[in-house]
Amino acid sequence: MEKRHMCSSSTVAVMKLVPGDIAKRLEEMVQLTAQNLPQVEVTSSYTILRELGSGTFGHVLMAVHHHQGTPMALKFVHKKDTELQDFLSEYCIALTLGAHPCIATALGIAFQTPQHYVFAQELALARDLFSLMVPQVGVPEQQVKRCALQLASALEYMESKGLVHRDVKPENVLLCDSACRRIKLTDFGLSCPKGRAIEALPESLPYTSPEMCILGPKAHLEAQPSLDTWALGVLLFCVLTGYFPWLTAVPSDRYYRSFVSWHRSPRFAPFPAHWERFTPQALEMLQGLLTPNPACRSPAKEVMNYIKMPWLLPEVKSHVRPSRELLGTNRRC
Repeated sequence: MEKRHMCSSSTVAVMKLVPGDIAKRLEEMVQLTAQNLPQVEVTSSYTILRELGSGTFGHVLMAVHHHQGTPMALKFVHKKDTELQDFLSEYCIALTLGAHPCIATALGIAFQTPQHYVFAQELALARDLFSLMVPQVGVPEQQVKRCALQLASALEYMESKGLVHRDVKPENVLLCDSACRRIKLTDFGLSCPKGRAIEALPESLPYTSPEMCILGPKAHLEAQPSLDTWALGVLLFCVLTGYFPWLTAVPSDRYYRSFVSWHRSPRFAPFPAHWERFTPQALEMLQGLLTPNPACRSPAKEVMNYIKMPWLLPEVKSHVRPSRELLGTNRRC
């Protein structure tokens, strides 16, 4: 059974997502994989070494294949909370995007157990970007810049394939080393083709764009790369400072409201106090990424134009401590 599974996965792996027919090709990959998703007894094929992470979706385990001796990360997704179609979509997207060096590669192994759907991906043993963040301090600027370059490249690659990630946040940036010289964008559970109608998520996070935050319960929005650009901007703010810029990007949030006023009239509106750690160049970069109007928002690759510029001031003479409610960076979203 396992051998048949490996052969079917290899068949899927040679299929490529081509911009223009992305939705059709993705559907073909999902249908093909669904026909060859075997039942596997995990302990009979893998040695489980330790847990790498867990969440509401399920958990990720570090494992070694008995016969091949290959170490890998096995992602277990609860069947009771996940439609097979959604699991296979995530797997097929990860499988196809893995050619990019900054995207976590799916290894062409997918199966099911009585309680879980499972697929394998490459290991990143230095945990994730969230694990480096120190509340009110953040992550050293050079490490953040390395992450920014690689994330911008990964998102540009996804856009070239006609895909939108939709869940960019520090928890979904895996580290191959603690210095952030090699990082991997992961978790494509919400990813979808550009232009697909999407609904609001049950909860709006600080990384959620304003156009998604104001979406009504029965309304839809076309998925666009600008959603990922916004999330990248919030991510950079968080990892550079160690706190959120706001809790939710809606007018009722006083931190977001003050940002929008300043963004609209930077020469006249008060400067948001908890943004004072940034240089003028970094502020310009963040203003572009975090433009409230998605049609005017900078693309992720714009980050590359600011890499050689300083992002944080060497010292802040009158640093204003952010409100305690913005220190949510000490918990996972």
